[in-house]
Amino acid sequence: MSWQTRITTLFGIRYPQICAGMTYVSNAELAAAVSNAGGLGLIQIGHLTPEQARAEIRKARTLTSQPFGVGLALIMPGAHENAEVALEEQVPVINFSLGKGDWLCKRAHAYGGKVIATVVTERHAIAAERDGADALLVTGHEAAAHGGDVTTLVLVPAIRRVCRIPIIAAGGIANGSGLVAALALGADAVVMGTRWAMTQESPVHANTRAVIAKKSVSDTLYTKNFDGMPCRIMDTPAARDAARKPMSPLRALWASLKLMREQSTPISQVIANLRRHGPLATLQLSFFAAAVERIRLAILDGDLDRGVQLIGQAQGLIDDVPSCDELMQRLMHEADASFTAVAALSGHIAKSPTQAAEIHSPHPQPVTS
Repeated sequence: MSWQTRITTLFGIRYPQICAGMTYVSNAELAAAVSNAGGLGLIQIGHLTPEQARAEIRKARTLTSQPFGVGLALIMPGAHENAEVALEEQVPVINFSLGKGDWLCKRAHAYGGKVIATVVTERHAIAAERDGADALLVTGHEAAAHGGDVTTLVLVPAIRRVCRIPIIAAGGIANGSGLVAALALGADAVVMGTRWAMTQESPVHANTRAVIAKKSVSDTLYTKNFDGMPCRIMDTPAARDAARKPMSPLRALWASLKLMREQSTPISQVIANLRRHGPLATLQLSFFAAAVERIRLAILDGDLDRGVQLIGQAQGLIDDVPSCDELMQRLMHEADASFTAVAALSGHIAKSPTQAAEIHSPHPQPVTS
């Protein structure tokens, strides 16, 4: 079947499948593997120094000739410097979150780049479209880390009603039937994090992989006490301890200063961040920075006694670790089968899966086989 959507056309990829930019997980190797498999891989550069970000981008270019992108949260202290690196390197796709990205859209469009804005509410989606974003990454409640209060099933059609640009659905998706469901809701593609994190090319430690494979969909916690924002994490004794009570601002500030020292962040950037985002957002950054080390311990060291794993509810749908190429082929076979089964219920088989999505889309696109 043909899987052409507005997202595949926009980014020049074969399948409407995107790998989320995940801290410590989405490196050059994983991003390139997803892109080589026909999707779009994103390198998470928010926790890197500008030098490390540039190195990862250039490494990805040695591993794939296909489009790839980077992801970063604009609230991070070195975010603007890392964004400058991505712009200088003319990365094909930039995904931003937690900040105003109008300047980023303008600069990326100047060289032909595309920009994805991550949003969790209709208000944020409308603002991102107005600021020039090319697509919206709509993150539902089921997602790992900072999904919104509303589930994907409701959030995607709600944002489809108020925005014209393409939508990428995130949250609770781990197989091909999830793609078909998202298209039916009005999305143009899906992004998965937990599913791509459980692949051979992912840097997630074998110990953590083994635990993920045994967890159910209900084995997660959703708490703001871990990093200061409502965040979904794997349910473990260490995670329960982290979620038991809010971190003190003093401890968060100390951890934030430690992270900035490790990243060689100059005090001028801290002052600029304070002026740009204000004291409350800067305090929020401190809480997030305090959580980064526990994230690293879980992902890279496989230490779930001290570390905390960001995870989506889709973990309960995952029990193996295929290669990215194997996973992509499986996902698309599942999608083909799911679409055919749903279409057969009405006694009519459409020419392509995209045509089913167009029934719900206010902006149908022509499909060629």
